[in-house]
Amino acid sequence: MRAPQPTAPYDPLTTEARNLLFRTAFYLDNKEQDLLEKACAFAFHAHDGQTRKSGEPYITHPLAVATQLAVWHMDIQGLCAGVMHDVLEDTGVTKLGMAAEFGETIAEMVDGLSKLEKLEYNSKAEHQAESFRKLILAMTKDVRVIVVKLADRLHNMRTLGSMRPEKRRRIAQETLETYAQIANRIGLNNAYQELQDLSFQNLHPRRYATLQKAMKASRRNRRDVVGKVLRAFSVRLVDANIEAKIKGREKNLYSIHQKMQSKNLRFADVMDIYGFRVIVNSIPACYAALGALHSLYQPKPGRFKDYIAIPKSNGYQSLHTTLVGPYGLPIEVQIRTWEMDAVAEGGVAGHWIYKSGKNTIDQATLHTDRWLKNILDLQAGSANAMEFFEAVKVDLFPNEVYILTPKGKILALPKGATPIDFAYAVHTDIGHRTVAARINNTMMPLRTKLKTGDSVEIITSEQAKPNPAWLNFAVSSRARSAIRNYIKNMNRKDAVMLGESLLQKALSSLLPQNILLSDGLKEKYLEDLNNKQTTFEDVLYNVGMGHTLPVTVAMHIAGLAGEHFGGEVRLSPIKINGSETGRIQLAQCCQPLPGDAVRALLVKGQGLVIHRDTCPNMLKADPNLHLDADWENITDQNFHTTLIVGSRDTRGLLASMAQAISTSGADIESVETPQKQPGTEGFIEFKFFLKVKNTEQLNEIIRALHAIPQVQHIMRV
Repeated sequence: MRAPQPTAPYDPLTTEARNLLFRTAFYLDNKEQDLLEKACAFAFHAHDGQTRKSGEPYITHPLAVATQLAVWHMDIQGLCAGVMHDVLEDTGVTKLGMAAEFGETIAEMVDGLSKLEKLEYNSKAEHQAESFRKLILAMTKDVRVIVVKLADRLHNMRTLGSMRPEKRRRIAQETLETYAQIANRIGLNNAYQELQDLSFQNLHPRRYATLQKAMKASRRNRRDVVGKVLRAFSVRLVDANIEAKIKGREKNLYSIHQKMQSKNLRFADVMDIYGFRVIVNSIPACYAALGALHSLYQPKPGRFKDYIAIPKSNGYQSLHTTLVGPYGLPIEVQIRTWEMDAVAEGGVAGHWIYKSGKNTIDQATLHTDRWLKNILDLQAGSANAMEFFEAVKVDLFPNEVYILTPKGKILALPKGATPIDFAYAVHTDIGHRTVAARINNTMMPLRTKLKTGDSVEIITSEQAKPNPAWLNFAVSSRARSAIRNYIKNMNRKDAVMLGESLLQKALSSLLPQNILLSDGLKEKYLEDLNNKQTTFEDVLYNVGMGHTLPVTVAMHIAGLAGEHFGGEVRLSPIKINGSETGRIQLAQCCQPLPGDAVRALLVKGQGLVIHRDTCPNMLKADPNLHLDADWENITDQNFHTTLIVGSRDTRGLLASMAQAISTSGADIESVETPQKQPGTEGFIEFKFFLKVKNTEQLNEIIRALHAIPQVQHIMRV
């Protein structure tokens, strides 16, 4: 296939960069190479006279970006977008002009890569968040947009040396927290590791140099061991009649640094810095190779992971095992097929679905498509760009647990996920209607953290609706976004009703009834609202949501009436009947019960939260946000409470405690035994999660527990 001649008079540096691009993009046909040459000339003229911080012609950067994309075998539209990715942002070329020359698809991709114009933003962070949202939403339309952006970030990180130190650190931190994680999420493993290492180098240059030097010395010291392992693997697999390619590899410096930090190790103590990859022809051969290697070296217990049966969320598949090799060194081994290896190294770039005549969609693409759909859900549920940015960042970190549905389907959830996260992962409507959960056939609290292998069944009710308190323990961005969105869209009526009640109480404390009900005051206030371009319902909503204090609105209305009788403004107590709306909630921190002395706290964005009057969270809140509250006569409802019971550890103790609790008529939801502390042999603590009617029943339980001779202390949480 011919290589086209340059159509522009390039300088030597640009010529060298352009030639490297075409050598790397050898897979293009003649027509595609002509279009790429046209894009190079277009970008060259658009960036004419612009230079990088290093002094090189600016065009060398987009050419290098396109070359990296060619390494990943990006299609012609992606390569053209890479060459021209800064044209709309940094030159006078318009999107319309680019579309006329190269088509709508390429122009849309380049526009998605361009930052927002600097209009009016409250902060630089807000501007960055809006630009990030634009980029991510462009990615949901065409995943190639983010791949081009990652190639752009990769080249910028490789050439960061000309920047000021503080700017290098800022860009490196952003890369580590966001762009490296996106590369991992869409399966670009090599880019992920290189971005991590480049970020590490710029954030901690001395630490990086020291670790790099230690790694070089380690290569010399451990070369014999690596060679011995490679030979032993080859012989054993040949004996087992398994055709395989075996590669030795080093862990990247950042992952070694992370391990040293998390486990407080010196470099000399990190044994597993080398790993091996075994690539075979089929899935059965993967498991056969695993058996052969396990018969060669002893496997370490608990270190086997089957990502073939249960792929990672980015589509990655492999068998992982750790063997005890020569001299007791741990050997990490990955076993996979050639197709799995392509996905592991290239992710969505492994098999492009955009190439003409091909519709093959691999695991990485399927998982990425699911993630992109989730991104659109996050966008719909986010109040602003900052909230969206944080939600996406939460969704990028891949520590996962694998949970079984009652029908045996496996769902991947973030580490720390609860049944609420599981319910929303199944379906948003299931999440909204959740009332309880069975974990491994046992009823457990909705805040329970799930573990890999748990089987979860969600119990729903048509009358149920999301509880804002779920935001205290839901960790997945899907669940948090859905809960916020429901509260925002569905609870407006509740907020308006609560706001009306609070405002009426405040007004009745300030104005006599005849003035409060006068038509003149109503007309005056509505005219005032109209001048402020708002409505009375909006005022009530803001009061009910805690955005505006009811007393503030009442004082304003009293001022319009020209009457204010002085004295402290006090609202009559909020009555609690146990069936509150979403705008009045019982605090999870202190779990108030009927019979407790309580106060209501006006919380911005939530409404009223009822606390025990001794709750530390209540006491440290602004006193102006406190309201009086009291219980109505409640007889047929149960409330959550928690007791910690410390006791001498004896046979049959738990059964005695359970008997004492059940005799009172209370329900035990679950029991936890916290980890024993050193020096507490013979002593045990139980954490009981109970459902009781009131403080009277709770005190009866406490008396019954104290009657058990072994019990030494009881504390209500």
